[in-house]
Amino acid sequence: MSVWVWILVACAAAFVTKLLGYLVPRKLLANARIARVAGTLTIGLLASLTVANTVATGQELVVDARLGALVAAAIALWLKAPFLVVVIVGAAAAAGLRLLGAA
Repeated sequence: MSVWVWILVACAAAFVTKLLGYLVPRKLLANARIARVAGTLTIGLLASLTVANTVATGQELVVDARLGALVAAAIALWLKAPFLVVVIVGAAAAAGLRLLGAA
C-alpha cells in the first residue's frame, strides 16, 4: 500500500476518535475517578515518551548527551525553575556534554 493510504487511514482514525470523545456522556466525564485516571494517564504517557526518546535510537538503547540533558532539566524542574530556563539548562547540558565527547 502507498504511504498516502496509511496517512488517510490515520487521519480517519484520529477523526473518529475525536468524534467518539464528543459522544461520551457528561455524567461520566464529571466522575472524579475518571478525571484522576485521565490526568495520571496523560502524565504517564508523556513521561514514557520522554524517556523513550532520550535513551533509544531505533531499536537500540543508547546512553549519550540526551540523558545528561534530561537529568539537568529534571534538576531545574525540581528547583522550580521557569519552563524556559528548564529548556535552556537542558540544551546547555546537552551541548556541554557533546563538546566533551559524550556524543
